[in-house]
Amino acid sequence: MDTIVSGMRPTGRLHLGHYFGALTNWLKLQEQYRCYFFVADWHALTTDYATPQGINQNTIEMVMDWLSVGLDPNKAVVFRQSRVKEHAELHLLYSMIVPVPWLERNPTYKDQIKELVGKDLSTYGFLGYPVLQAADITIYKANKVPVGVDQAPHVELTREIVRRFNQVYAPIFPEPEVLLTEAQRLPGLDGRKMSKSYGNSVMLSDTPKEIDQKLSKMVTDPARVRRTDPGEPEKCPAFQFHKIYSTQDEIAEVSQGCRTAGIGCLDCKKIMIKHVVAQLAPISAKRAALAERPKDVEDILAAGNRLAQEKARETMTEVREALGL
Repeated sequence: MDTIVSGMRPTGRLHLGHYFGALTNWLKLQEQYRCYFFVADWHALTTDYATPQGINQNTIEMVMDWLSVGLDPNKAVVFRQSRVKEHAELHLLYSMIVPVPWLERNPTYKDQIKELVGKDLSTYGFLGYPVLQAADITIYKANKVPVGVDQAPHVELTREIVRRFNQVYAPIFPEPEVLLTEAQRLPGLDGRKMSKSYGNSVMLSDTPKEIDQKLSKMVTDPARVRRTDPGEPEKCPAFQFHKIYSTQDEIAEVSQGCRTAGIGCLDCKKIMIKHVVAQLAPISAKRAALAERPKDVEDILAAGNRLAQEKARETMTEVREALGL
């Protein structure tokens, strides 16, 4: 069975963007592969090293969401990156052989330097996080890494690091392949990308009342200023929810109603809101139960840490022998 490795930075409670962007894929992968899903808490420090205070609580909150959507610790190893020190050791050894230009040409590095204005990103941790990422992947000898198209260059850099290590020392690591994932993209309540930093998200833990209130206020086609104004569904952010949640008959109904002004925007949204509520209700209920037993979440992570440590130690034994350490 091939091995899959993937992780998320601990940002706390997750929203529908995370669900359709990654979690639905993780649920499929845990049925087909040997999976390691980890909390990337060291990676959280690459951009937010000055504010680490919330990492522990954010970790518990995030893993609660993982478990509530159906991630199964009996089918996948769920663990915390910083509890497996071998990640850091392999990262250090890789850093000895990775040329700096490999890191400087990383497109994500360049984009984030421009985007995260106001943060001091002139640190090795930020420049070198792809090396840590390579260690995260290869310490478990992953065969495949699930990513979107924009993250594929990171996996290619990992493959370059693996080739260099295998040539210089010994052929220990497989070159991980990109497992491209098609993620359904949902806009936020204001039409921009769904993000907690924008305050435009529907959280997986939201109650039915909160979901209804949020989606009822979601922006629609700006051409529909008045109830009698016709609109174009493809220009309406709320219609993207219909494409995912509503039936084909409902999509045809609201499309026709929008273009002819035969249906109001709120009535249109109510059709898809009932589906969103129905999907998230059991997730929210399971999460509420987990929130009353945070020790259970800590125990699941502790068990996953032990399994991850066992595999990581095996790998590092091979690495040290190859380097004569």
